[in-house]
Amino acid sequence: MRKIAFLIVLICGFIPLLWASDNGQQKLTRQEFRARQQSFITERAGLTAEEASKFFPLYFELQDRKKELNGEAWKLMREGREKDTAEDRYGEIMEGVLDARIESDKLEKEYLKKFQKILSNKKIYLIQRAEMRFHRELLKGMKGDKSHNPKK
Repeated sequence: MRKIAFLIVLICGFIPLLWASDNGQQKLTRQEFRARQQSFITERAGLTAEEASKFFPLYFELQDRKKELNGEAWKLMREGREKDTAEDRYGEIMEGVLDARIESDKLEKEYLKKFQKILSNKKIYLIQRAEMRFHRELLKGMKGDKSHNPKK
């Protein structure tokens, strides 16, 4: 009887751990992702609460617009997987993908000017570094690398 009770307690103790691990696949909602990103960038770039409250609405607006452009580019790229795609169409697809990239770069420049109205160039630079670091840390986490430390 004690063995059965011990086994039940042991199994009940491991079930939450198994649910929490989810095979290493953490799924974040858009809001959770943005909250983590905002916190990470704010800390790394040393933004004040006032700076963050002015900056992040613009930052996420830029991200949304870039996401739309990336979506258009991926839609075009998926078209190219069709076996019956004509050679001319591949040219149109590549033009469209490059146009989306160029438009994304133009958006970056447009928003840089907006950011400069509320932040110093140094802070914008620190934000860029923090954003790159955030994505690097995110990719490390996706690879299952448990040794990364996002506070470095």
